Amino acid sequence: MDLTSLTAIGPIDGRYRDKTQELAPYFSEWGLIRYRIQVEVEYFISLRELPLEELKEITQKDTEALRGIYQGFTQRDAERIKEIEKQTNHDVKAVEYYLRERFDEMGLDTYKEFIHFALTSQDVNNTATPLSMKEAFLGQYLPHLESLTEQIEGLAEQWKDVAMLAHTHGQPASPTRLGKELRVFTDRLREQIRQVREIPIPAKFGGATGNFNAHHAAYPQVDWISFAESFVNQRLGLRRSRITTQIEHYDNLAAFFHGLFRINTILLDLSRDMWTYISMNYFKQKIRKGEVGSSVMPHKVNPIDFENAEGNLGIANAVLDHLAYKLPVSRLQRDLSDSTVLRNLGVPFAHGLIALKSLTKGLNKITLHREAIDRDLEDNWSVIAEALQTVLRKEGFENPYELLKDLTRKNTRITQGDFIAFINQLDIEERLRERLKKITPWNYTGLGPD
Repeated sequence: MDLTSLTAIGPIDGRYRDKTQELAPYFSEWGLIRYRIQVEVEYFISLRELPLEELKEITQKDTEALRGIYQGFTQRDAERIKEIEKQTNHDVKAVEYYLRERFDEMGLDTYKEFIHFALTSQDVNNTATPLSMKEAFLGQYLPHLESLTEQIEGLAEQWKDVAMLAHTHGQPASPTRLGKELRVFTDRLREQIRQVREIPIPAKFGGATGNFNAHHAAYPQVDWISFAESFVNQRLGLRRSRITTQIEHYDNLAAFFHGLFRINTILLDLSRDMWTYISMNYFKQKIRKGEVGSSVMPHKVNPIDFENAEGNLGIANAVLDHLAYKLPVSRLQRDLSDSTVLRNLGVPFAHGLIALKSLTKGLNKITLHREAIDRDLEDNWSVIAEALQTVLRKEGFENPYELLKDLTRKNTRITQGDFIAFINQLDIEERLRERLKKITPWNYTGLGPD
């Protein structure tokens, strides 16, 4: 079978391809190859800028043409590299040989030996991969995440004055405001986004075992450590790990994955809360003509967007967790187990992006059902018992908690009338009596956020 969105084994390249395709330039095989070529070309240009005597004839025009190799990289170019790989059985060496062909075409064949000069494949992989991840996060993932956060904030502002019964342990609890409950999520998300953005995206660049052995042997007069710092930190915009084996130790990358894990966990929490509010009838969902909720029950409008988000966030976190605990562990100076794992780097981003889009869609479909919210408050006057017993304590009244416990722990529904009758029989000043009577489930909502 030919590979299409209908024949793909995985849903992120199949059913959900339309929701994940913007990640393909970063995490596909084509994307990885292109980023490898970018690293190789920029490294060659940096060698020329040292300057090395052997590269002094390279002109600015040559430099611009070399950058055009990765800037104009096509699918046909990638296919040529895969053809070479069939002979080399080594993906990074195939990139080097491809660049040699391009140098021949450009009349730069004299300088071919400085392609991939003194490098090991991980100097390329451990810069290309984090660079692709960083640019995918900043260019695609983060904008969707920040847009969703703003969407939630907009709903919080819209519903900031809507009193709502809270539920702790699944039971009626002190009233809150719907807007504030949504702002819990925006506050959490913004804090975790801030933390993730502060994590340096690491890269390894130091030769076969991290010591610049070959570099130093060829040019002992060059300060290769300073060169590598400048190349990785300034030119590529990553953070070079100074002391490494053949590979990046991935500790900061693990921190980044765990940061995304926490963000996804917050979104999963939101998904479940929204699902629950819909099941409680606090929200209705806009109905789209022709859409089916159940194949047998015509009345149903299912909260599928929040369920879809929950499922995809779970898969994303399972992969992120594996990446975080597997990658920092490598036998001695290098084993290859990180390579196959890193090829799945796009998987959690794709499932996360599907979830972000599902949440955005779901939140766009909900409408406030104020009647159900008010009905819950009306049916649970008992929640103001906390307020009454606390005010009475402050006034020096004896055993108010016990009295209100006796009143509210009956098997019958407590009404406003029950509270008024209770307040009227208290031996208290009239000003206090009137103050207590004014407390309702709608105004007993405490202080709002800053």
